[in-house]
Amino acid sequence: MTLIELLQGISYTTPSDQALLEQLEITKITEDSRAVTAGTLFVALRGTQADGHRFIPSAIEAGSRAIVLETLPEELQEGVAYIVVPSSSEVLGLLSSALHGHPSRQLTVVGVTGTNGKTTIATLLFRLFRALGYRCGLLSTVCNYIEDEAISATHTTPSAPELQALLGRMRDAGCTHVFMEVSSHALAQHRVAGLHFRGGIFTNLTRDHLDYHGSVQEYLRAKKSFFDGLGKEAFALTNVDDKNGLVMLQNTRAGKYSYALRSSADYRAEILEQYPYGTQIRIDGREVLVRLVGEFNIYNLLAVYGAALLLGLAKEDVLIQLSQLTAVDGRFQSFISEKRGYIAIVDYAHTPDALANVLETIQELKGRKAEVICVVGCGGDRDRGKRPIMAQEAARRSDRVILTSDNPRSEDPQTIIAEMKAGLSPEDLSRTLSITDRAEAIRTATMLAKAGDIILIAGKGHETYQEIAGVRHHFDDREILLEQFAHEV
Repeated sequence: MTLIELLQGISYTTPSDQALLEQLEITKITEDSRAVTAGTLFVALRGTQADGHRFIPSAIEAGSRAIVLETLPEELQEGVAYIVVPSSSEVLGLLSSALHGHPSRQLTVVGVTGTNGKTTIATLLFRLFRALGYRCGLLSTVCNYIEDEAISATHTTPSAPELQALLGRMRDAGCTHVFMEVSSHALAQHRVAGLHFRGGIFTNLTRDHLDYHGSVQEYLRAKKSFFDGLGKEAFALTNVDDKNGLVMLQNTRAGKYSYALRSSADYRAEILEQYPYGTQIRIDGREVLVRLVGEFNIYNLLAVYGAALLLGLAKEDVLIQLSQLTAVDGRFQSFISEKRGYIAIVDYAHTPDALANVLETIQELKGRKAEVICVVGCGGDRDRGKRPIMAQEAARRSDRVILTSDNPRSEDPQTIIAEMKAGLSPEDLSRTLSITDRAEAIRTATMLAKAGDIILIAGKGHETYQEIAGVRHHFDDREILLEQFAHEV
């Protein structure tokens, strides 16, 4: 595709000759100068860590003859086309979409945003539609899928060039539906610019990513921008039990729909009975036994139910599939010690609200004399303000707490634990252990547990690595648990 063809519909100015724009063939788009080869259009982004404009000389040296940027350099190189735009990040998405033939226009794409529940809802929709015979794609924190083909995920929402390439592959593979998580980072950075969404789902909003957004208000604004950008042919499905649920619908042009357990809504459910293996619910007047546990998961199932009906599926078909759906990896994933009789649950809960929800569910499920042991940490180089709150939520709903490392990244793990402990009272501290080594913390929890007790290992869920001092090491909470089970007597 020539550069001039790629730029159709884009607002830009250029000091370069029109003939050059007509001659240049573009085969690739990137914002990473290290990935530039001949035929690459380089887009200079202004990031939080670095300004891509600094890397324009490197991109040209690597073979790029077309540069999208916000500010022209003092010296312009001959034979290079400079395209000046108001927002490089937004144009990156639009150009990436155009290069791949606007794949989202030929797909039914549904985005899920909110603090908690995104992975579960997107994954369950993917499984439900596939079970009913549809060819589908999934873009999620855990893994991306094109039907059965698994593709490793590095971000909740990929970069715009990667995202559009994946959507192009999904279209070419015959997919009709794509379900994807839409993170606040992706929205703030315009990674989903150029995507045509058939629907959007809002789960909830609690404290998270304030290290990036700066305030809850900015975090909310990023989430809301997703719904503000939906077209009138799309649906916007929101959780009205969340105080920010209706805020998401204020300026959307999409059709407005709601789900709830406590409020009046288009799609409602009631929890009738909870079991360790599932939940009996009444949904739209029909009783169903589902295999997911916890109130937070019933919200997730309601969102799946509502979205499926809005996408045209028959109610009976959806209800049958809801009864068969199982938990997503690392989301309230339970393991039973057959030799010693306690239960261990691995969950991705890494926000105060998510941790509280999981622990409340465990409290409702445990036996009268059973104890709850919570193993939890906080990530390094992230929102420090939530650290004492996480410890407080753990102590409030557990009999024993073990504070440990999550992904400390560049920070000292002991410093992170000390900041968590700052939120605990003397009585809480008397029930709390601090064990920096996460594997040792998990093993300690299993040794403390008695028959009937429940251990929660929170924060990492599906992750198979631990990042320490900037280096990723293989680490899986579930593997540590199973190894410990194997050595029990």
